[in-house]
Amino acid sequence: MADPASLSGLTPDQAKEFHEQFKVTYTAFVGIAAVAHILVLAWKPWF
Repeated sequence: MADPASLSGLTPDQAKEFHEQFKVTYTAFVGIAAVAHILVLAWKPWF
């Protein structure tokens, strides 16, 4: 049974594993978004 103190129902080890994967995915998303913004700015500057 899950620890009642955990809102997600994950064990501490599972939460750490999830967080590590989340950091990688979030970093990739932000990187892709930054590149997309730079490309749009180079294509059609709005300033």
